[in-house]
Amino acid sequence: MILHQHFNLPHEGGPLRSYFLAKALVTGGLTPVVITSRSEERYRSEIYEGIEIHYLPVAYNNRFGFRERSVSFIRYVWKAIRLAGKLRDVKVCYAISVPLTVGLAAQSIRLLYKIPYIFEVGDLWPEAPIQMGFVRNYFFKRMLFALEKSIYNSALSIVALSPPIRSAIENKVPGKKVYMIPNMADTEFFKPEEKEGRLEVKYNVGKKFVVSYIGAVGLANGLEFFVDCARASQVAGIPVHFLLCGDGAMVDPLQEILRRDNISNLTFIPFQNRAGVREIMNISDAIFVCYKTIPVLETGSPNKYFDGLAAGKLIVINFGGWIAKEIMENRCGVCVDPADPGDFIIKIQPFLHQPEMLREYQRASRDLALSRYSRDMLGETYRGIFNTPGRDR
Repeated sequence: MILHQHFNLPHEGGPLRSYFLAKALVTGGLTPVVITSRSEERYRSEIYEGIEIHYLPVAYNNRFGFRERSVSFIRYVWKAIRLAGKLRDVKVCYAISVPLTVGLAAQSIRLLYKIPYIFEVGDLWPEAPIQMGFVRNYFFKRMLFALEKSIYNSALSIVALSPPIRSAIENKVPGKKVYMIPNMADTEFFKPEEKEGRLEVKYNVGKKFVVSYIGAVGLANGLEFFVDCARASQVAGIPVHFLLCGDGAMVDPLQEILRRDNISNLTFIPFQNRAGVREIMNISDAIFVCYKTIPVLETGSPNKYFDGLAAGKLIVINFGGWIAKEIMENRCGVCVDPADPGDFIIKIQPFLHQPEMLREYQRASRDLALSRYSRDMLGETYRGIFNTPGRDR
């Protein structure tokens, strides 16, 4: 059984990690049962490519504020616990955070139905909302940290999505088995391609060096800096066009900045399904991964990074941490000073004037995706976690 509030299917768009994990189980002859949610009025279920999916009616939107998100998370926990009691022959629960509250569901299922759970940690909660200033009360912080440790301790094992997340968990719960399975690069769907003329016309980026951000447009992403880079590039007169594709709480404020400052070299594109994302990848020279300058955000495993690697794109980031080290070591990307948008111009200039250098970095991205993050390879690692005899769901 997989607990994930935000389980997406390929035709819907959005992160697909949990779908890929479920498909890896199907490939291994196991039967995954997914409990997720949709902003719908009624419960429904379906079988999709061998995956049994249960949709709970729980509203959620990327534009929700912190309080609205919290209510949605708690509603999902309550409904998931109730539904889990009606399922039969489930041997183990795989609980995917964020949010941390999904651990409450996993703990309750363990206590009520004697089903052990494995807990996946994609972001360090509650550290992330605390560092971002969403949680300020001292006693509430202590309660959340106690909950985090309790969820880790009760888990059969833990899966971390990045090396620093793994290290942080091992320090919190010494002796607990912690696997490291990062996000996956879908090297079959995203591939290096020649730019298609019709797509350059469609997005009005002909003869431009295209830098794209594709993903959530939330507070944590710090996309004001992405806009600052576009503004600086426009002032400098360099032939770079920026595409920002996604949805979230910061869409309207960012669009207002574009209008106010008359920034014409950045285009907003609404949230796209996978086919739409592949079109944007086709016309992009570089993929930008952007975060606010908050230390905990450097520990994550952002989907957009792995998609960019798979498509063979130059990676541009504005933060440090393990990804910065990786792209520098593999010569597939550059790190831009998050306090200086002018540094973007300095870092991108060599790629504008040396096409072969750009191709070398792009090839290195694709090589990294194939050697370290391929879906088949990581799917096999994931299946290995469930090798205990008798676990079939």
